[in-house]
Amino acid sequence: MRILVTGGDGMVGSAVVRHLLATGHEVTTLSLPGVTPHDGVRVVYGDARSPGAVAAAVDGADAVAHLAAIPNPLDDPAPTVFANNTQATFTVLWTAAEHGVRRFAIASSVSAAGRSFNPHRPLPAAYPVDESMPADLGDPYGLSKHVDELTLATVCRRFGASGVALRLPLMIAPTNLAFMRRVTAEDPGGEAGNGWAWLDVRDGAEAFRLALTVPLDGSTGGAHTVHLAAAEIFPEGASTEELLARHAPGVPRRRSFAAREVPVDTGRACALLGFDPVHRVPDPGTSP
Repeated sequence: MRILVTGGDGMVGSAVVRHLLATGHEVTTLSLPGVTPHDGVRVVYGDARSPGAVAAAVDGADAVAHLAAIPNPLDDPAPTVFANNTQATFTVLWTAAEHGVRRFAIASSVSAAGRSFNPHRPLPAAYPVDESMPADLGDPYGLSKHVDELTLATVCRRFGASGVALRLPLMIAPTNLAFMRRVTAEDPGGEAGNGWAWLDVRDGAEAFRLALTVPLDGSTGGAHTVHLAAAEIFPEGASTEELLARHAPGVPRRRSFAAREVPVDTGRACALLGFDPVHRVPDPGTSP
């Protein structure tokens, strides 16, 4: 396939580009000026919020993987985070659909449910966490991802397209492994709302490939939202049941969890895409 990747120069986007190339696809990236391009890709320089830049980049594409976004609400003003992310998503998807693209995968986030950067630190209605649980939004980044999912559904409905919003959890690569270990050690309850879920960027890249290539016809057409997670929780040491008892004692559990099993239901991603993550938590002192 000929695939446009936006945000292909970021940590997750770079893994997606490499994986798509390695699995035989032709890749175009829409990259900001001054970014060093990946080898083996067609590059169009421009902003994902620009219809002209998107039109040039999507020319001849069969599918779009959209990852361009401000990745958190911590370093930019709230209006900038929300406006940038939602405008980029709408512009990329709508413009691509106008140019004939009918297959999309977007980088959503567990933040779309409101349990990452929300200062109230809400917990889910129950464990395991799943896609049906209502959002409890309290930050501009989570709100932008929630709106992005609605944008995907709207574009798929308007143009008869198919797409998947991949709710990415904490994403781990060699470049951020040590930092994420330190953060989770300092605040072991910080990711309770998301079930301490994480994913290796290589598994994330495979999820994007599947989301763009697995048939989504008939009853499975349209837009879909799926949770992604590795099989085990990220923080070292405690078991899942111990963490739940300590940090979410009042939240119902629909079942018990073995050892370090992630309390997140990824059954929809498995059933729809055949997603089966293979990378485990690296041993301390090692890289993924």
